[in-house]
Amino acid sequence: MKNNFMLTSESVTKGNPDKLCDIISDAIVDHFLEQDPYSRIIAECSLAASIVFIAARFASQAAFDLAEIARKVILEVGYTGSDFNEKTSSVLTSIKELPLDPVYRFDERKLTSRKIEAIPAGNQVTTFGFACRQNAALMPLPIFLAHKLSRRIAYAGKEKILKYLCPEAKTDVGIQYRDRKPYRIHSITITASQKNAASPGLDKLRADIREVIIEHVFKDEPLRPDECTEIFINPEGIFHLGGPSVHSGLTGRKTSIDTYGDYSRHSGAALSGKDPLRIDRVGAYAARYAAKNLVAAELADECEVQLSYSIARSRPESVQVETFGTGKISDEKLTLLVENNFDFRLAAIVRDFELRRLPSKNHGAFYQKLAVLGHVGRLDLDLPWEKTDKADLLKEG
Repeated sequence: MKNNFMLTSESVTKGNPDKLCDIISDAIVDHFLEQDPYSRIIAECSLAASIVFIAARFASQAAFDLAEIARKVILEVGYTGSDFNEKTSSVLTSIKELPLDPVYRFDERKLTSRKIEAIPAGNQVTTFGFACRQNAALMPLPIFLAHKLSRRIAYAGKEKILKYLCPEAKTDVGIQYRDRKPYRIHSITITASQKNAASPGLDKLRADIREVIIEHVFKDEPLRPDECTEIFINPEGIFHLGGPSVHSGLTGRKTSIDTYGDYSRHSGAALSGKDPLRIDRVGAYAARYAAKNLVAAELADECEVQLSYSIARSRPESVQVETFGTGKISDEKLTLLVENNFDFRLAAIVRDFELRRLPSKNHGAFYQKLAVLGHVGRLDLDLPWEKTDKADLLKEG
């Protein structure tokens, strides 16, 4: 990446069909783990018009009704109109129950290090974690601001501040960088859907979005739009209804929104709809944890941690740290520091983050909260991989 460039990142609200699928998939994961923390569950969802399709493979002692879980999510997201709602949508399911495997029904809290070593990753994957000193969340600024706009527009619709809004909206923020640091806001794009195609008119919508959404979000931001910032609000005109009645959705399609907004790499694997024994999910969390602590320890201004797993090994075959020239010590020394202070073995990640027990601790709603507005960089959730509790240890070397 050049030192001087412009990068834009996108965010979407819960009503986006892809995100609705992610939420349903993770609500299913929550449901299984709340009842049986040793559940193995993979859930994928697709939807269009008034049809929701769920495919699930599981090994669990949990009782479930997948259609009921989906309908509850649709209602909570706010789809209550005649075009798409929880009552009239057809929910089709394809389920496959697998036998309970004692190999995976272990209590990670009681395992010795030797037993943890014996539990393989189970997938061949490379995961990435990233952090940078661009805001309090230690996230790239474009995705951080895009999420803030999405959160605000969702709030404005739900709380009837802008009564005419439908659940789906999309935001994009472009940031101009100089010397790899945010210099100015290049552009802001917001597309919001509305219940009535005739009201409000486009001029009213644009004025409302500027005042209620953009001005509110940026009033306390150190970097604000200037006179040259391009602002586009519904550039293609009125967006009527939005959601599944307009376009389709699929679990795992928004991986850049789930992570770093394409400022940094991600594995490309879906994060939602997978239980915590899937290393392609939890490895991404562990890599973010390491990268964030390195930046919090002021050992680098930007940091990417790469973990490469083999299907038959418990720990990554390769750990790499890249600081893009911002490291206070060499990347090789930082890699050794990470390897000595973080346990990237699958069962250790599950144990240290309590990943199997978080749904029950959060009243059955943990993973579904990650499905929109990012799995990383969240200031609104108490996520174990967002803690910087190892920063002081890393400073000591």
